Amino acid sequence: MLTIGQLAAYAGVTVRAVRHYHQIGLLPEPERDASGYRRYGATAVVSLIKIRTLANAGVPLSQIGQMLEADAQAFAEAVQRIDCQLRDEIERLEASRKQIAQLAAGDSLVLPPEVTSYLGRLREIGASARMVEAERDGWILVAARWPDSIPGVIAGKHAQLDDPQLVRLYRVLSELSEGDAGDDSRLEEVADIMAGLFEQAYASGELNLGEVAHDDLAVDVLDALFVESDPRMERMLDLLRERGWAGWTRLERLGEPPD
Repeated sequence: MLTIGQLAAYAGVTVRAVRHYHQIGLLPEPERDASGYRRYGATAVVSLIKIRTLANAGVPLSQIGQMLEADAQAFAEAVQRIDCQLRDEIERLEASRKQIAQLAAGDSLVLPPEVTSYLGRLREIGASARMVEAERDGWILVAARWPDSIPGVIAGKHAQLDDPQLVRLYRVLSELSEGDAGDDSRLEEVADIMAGLFEQAYASGELNLGEVAHDDLAVDVLDALFVESDPRMERMLDLLRERGWAGWTRLERLGEPPD
């Protein structure tokens, strides 16, 4: 009858695949004939075609043996289970494809559209690439911790960008971030602007951070990010304390009890 090469060619698989099916017990391996060759009969061809068909349909090799021996009802139930598994896998792959497609968009990979829009506006007002990157990392932490709060918070951030002082702050910080890392000559100006903005926010009640104020872990992580992004921010904290303010994320007016 057929050699292993002829068997593989008839069924449309490789010789290597046939040998693998032998190894895992899917396809019985015939005894060698008097000439020392293994010869395959028609039954082996039928079995191999069934194995190939099931494998091409996405059935795991570990389940094919049971399906070949199953009766009609058990076979149909197995097919249904595999179909559900494949549907779940397709949904997972589609989600992965969407994430991969977002890679080209950069910011939108891990951020909601409201934040990417806000980052775009920062670029429009002249914020440097490094400044926008630092903002983006901060928003990644915020979005991961308080995803439901993002729309409302971002709406307020857009409104704040109408304040020329805030625009000025971003531009000065951008110049600092793009300059010599050892140059802190403009930190005093930055501290003055920030303290002024904090005073405005305090007077209008905008410093009420709600759930953010009571999340110590998240506040600590956000504060650490600011300092890690630029060692000069340690000096900035000192300057803000001199002006009556402590902290970055959870601002506290010195001399008054915290919320």
